[in-house]
Amino acid sequence: MIYSHELIVDLFAGGGGASEGIFRALARHPDIAVNHDEAAIRMHEANHPQTRHFRESVFAVDPVTVCAGRPVGLLWLSPDCRHFSRAKGSAPVSKSVRSLAWIGTEWAEAVRPRVIVLENVPEFQTWGPLLEDGRPDPTRQGETFAEYVEKYRTLGYSVAWRELVAADYGAPTTRRRLFLVA
Repeated sequence: MIYSHELIVDLFAGGGGASEGIFRALARHPDIAVNHDEAAIRMHEANHPQTRHFRESVFAVDPVTVCAGRPVGLLWLSPDCRHFSRAKGSAPVSKSVRSLAWIGTEWAEAVRPRVIVLENVPEFQTWGPLLEDGRPDPTRQGETFAEYVEKYRTLGYSVAWRELVAADYGAPTTRRRLFLVA
């Protein structure tokens, strides 16, 4: 349960699918949505006009300022999964894309959300250091993911994660996703 005085924040807000799921589950639209992409924010605004929208990098939005002293009940993160997805092929993706999930720990330090949910591809669990050529080091798979989880734990969060199949919950797809909850 998210209490009425608590904020709901959707970082990496795309067209609003995650926010629609939040609405259906909690009967509340997110209070704040952030995405750097103009088209994504316009679509999110059309689907969730009650939400305050920020069209800028998630790293440019100061959690303390935008929350204005209100507690955060739910922080939802759906960072870009291109680097981790099997669908990307063998081409490396930029280090900045790989680091997007760390914004969750920054919000955790700054405004202490009561619940944090990260949604991504299952391969996110293999997040580790890169080789000189920009490709993941196969001998160090999962090291960065373990550091990510540990950062939440050092901030006092309990952390759990599991892979879910969308079709098991009524969606018309067998797509597998990783859900991490802190």
